[in-house]
Order: sequence, then structure tokens, then C-alpha cells
Amino acid sequence: MVAALLLALLAGLLLPLQAGINSQLRSSLGHPLVATLVSFLVGSVAIAVVMLGLRVSIPAAGFRTAPWWHWTGGMLGAVYVLVTVVVAPRLGAATMIATIIAGQMLASLLLDHYGVAGYAPHSVNAWRIAGALLIIAGVVVIQRN
Repeated sequence: MVAALLLALLAGLLLPLQAGINSQLRSSLGHPLVATLVSFLVGSVAIAVVMLGLRVSIPAAGFRTAPWWHWTGGMLGAVYVLVTVVVAPRLGAATMIATIIAGQMLASLLLDHYGVAGYAPHSVNAWRIAGALLIIAGVVVIQRN
């Protein structure tokens, strides 16, 4: 559990850095869609190199049996990267990430409550709602100058 929490913290630490770097890439390349494409291409090449180094095989059967919605994760990731490329310079890292976290929390409450997308059901309760409201309050506080 501790290792999973530390990995999640690491991922969270990297998100604002990624958004800033991709936003700068947009400045260099001239368009947010181009920056998003290049970001995903670089990431895909990096993953392919790691897979080759670790000799990870690709199971052909999974391509035939996976439901259609399993293929939407990359598209959702692309939307995330594109949005951060556009809004990072306008909002700043703290406001952007706080707002993203608020959106993630609201979606997560629904996903957990209904047990959607492979999550075990965890009912919405007063504590979870209070936590989400505190996160939303944090967005309001952070975005104030």
C-alpha cells in the first residue's frame, strides 16, 4: 500500500512538470495538437524501448477480445494532454492542477459509487463528499490572487 501511494505521489509530482514542458513544446511547434502528437509519439517510443529491453511480449489475443471501450484510454489521455497544453500558461501550475484534481475527485466519486471501469464499488458517503468539497474549496483558495 505504501509503495502504491508513493508511486501515485510521484505521478502527481510529474503532472505539472509535464504540462509545463508540453506547453513550451507548443510554443516551439506552434500548435497545441502538434505538441500533443509529439508528446504521445515520444512517450510511445520510450515505452517501446523499455518493452524491448524487458522483452515484454504483446498478447495478440487481447487485441481480438478487448471490448471497444478498453481502447478509449489513450484518447482520454490525449484530451488531458491537449487541455493542459492550452490551459497551463493561462492558469498557472497550481490552479490548473488543483482544478484537475477537483475534476478527478468528482469523477472518482461516481466511478467508485457505481463500480464503473473496473473499480470496486465504494458508496458515496458524507466523508467522501466532505473531502471533495474541501478539494473544491482548495481550488477557490489557490486561484485567488
